[in-house]
Amino acid sequence: MVYFTKMQGLGNDFIVIDNTQGNVCLSCEEIRDLADRKFGVGFDQLLMVEPAISAGVDFQYTIFNSDGSEVSQCGNGARCFARYVVEKDLINSRKITVETRAGIMTLEVNRDNTVRVNMGAPVFEPSRVPISIQKLAKEYHVEGVSMGALSMGNPHAVIIADSFNDSDIEVIGTKIQNADFFPQSANVGFMSIVNRAEIDLRVFERGVGETLACGSGAAAAVVHGQQMGLLDDVVTVHLTGGDALIEHCTDGDVYLSGPAEFVFEGAIKLRSDNF
Repeated sequence: MVYFTKMQGLGNDFIVIDNTQGNVCLSCEEIRDLADRKFGVGFDQLLMVEPAISAGVDFQYTIFNSDGSEVSQCGNGARCFARYVVEKDLINSRKITVETRAGIMTLEVNRDNTVRVNMGAPVFEPSRVPISIQKLAKEYHVEGVSMGALSMGNPHAVIIADSFNDSDIEVIGTKIQNADFFPQSANVGFMSIVNRAEIDLRVFERGVGETLACGSGAAAAVVHGQQMGLLDDVVTVHLTGGDALIEHCTDGDVYLSGPAEFVFEGAIKLRSDNF
C-alpha cells in the first residue's frame, strides 16, 4: 500500500508521500499507475518528502511528473510541500529549507497558510538552460515562433502574444518541446500582458501537458517580460487555476507567493508486485 496526501496549488495537483524513513521506492511504471486519473489517484506531479543529504537543510524535495520522469523544480509543488511538512509536524518552524536537483530552496508558510517560495535567480546562459544555441539573446526563433528561453530550476520557453487558443497551446507547445533547440525539452509558457503589473498565462508542461498552474512557469514568464522591458518588478499572474504573485527582488532572486491546499488523504494498492 502507498499512503499519500492529495494537495493542490491553484489547480496544479499533487500527491505528497512522506519518505523520511527512506522506505518508499517507486518505479516509473508505478508512478504512471498512480497518476492515472481513471485507474489511479490522478495528479500532475508526485512530491517525495525525503531526508536531507546536506548539512543545515531540513529535507530533500524530489519531484516526478505524471509520466514517471524526474524534474528539478516545481514552484506550486514547493508550496504544497511546505504546508505538508508543517501540518504533519515534520518540522517545528514555518520557514523551511529544502534541497532539490536545482539547488537549495527556502520556503515560508505565512499565517494565512499561503506560502512564499524563493525560486532562486533566473539562468539565461544557453549551456545552463540548456538550449542548443550558444549565443545569448533576449529572444530566439524556434519552429517559426519568437520566444524567451531561461531556466528557473528547469528549462522554460516563454511566448508573448495578445491571445492564444487551445490549438496554439497544444500544437505549438508540443513542437517546441520536441525541438532540438531544447535538448532536455521545456515547459512552454503562453503569456498575454494585461498591464505592467498583470499577465495572463497558460503553461504546457513537459511530461504533463497543459496544467491549471505552473509556479516556475509564472516566474519564468515574468522574468522574460521584465527582460523585454514590459513588466514591473512585482506582477500578479492570472493562471487558469487562480492567481500567483511574482516578485523579482533587487538581490536577483525571484519569489513566488500563493495558496497551497489539502484535498484528501488515502492509500492505494499498486497493481505491480514490486512494492
